[in-house]
Amino acid sequence: MWKEYKKKPVVIKAIKWTGKNEQEIRDFAGDNIGTIYEDGEIAVKTLEDRKQSFHSASEGDWIIQGVKGEFYPCKPDIFEQTYEEVKPNSSHD
Repeated sequence: MWKEYKKKPVVIKAIKWTGKNEQEIRDFAGDNIGTIYEDGEIAVKTLEDRKQSFHSASEGDWIIQGVKGEFYPCKPDIFEQTYEEVKPNSSHD
């Protein structure tokens, strides 16, 4: 029998890749950012099955730092459906 579940409220850190904010992206994700290609895509080092791999993020995608410190790209429509901004007076950084 299947059951329904909802996501726990987890606060993440994220930054939008605009194609013009390379230093800001590198400051955020450090060595987890690889090559930035001429077509505007950026390589993001992710962890999958305990292995490092790179996933592409296009301009407009979000780079997310997850709850275990991992980084991964997220398409804008999924980001908007999944996350909402935390107010500055919250207990989070």
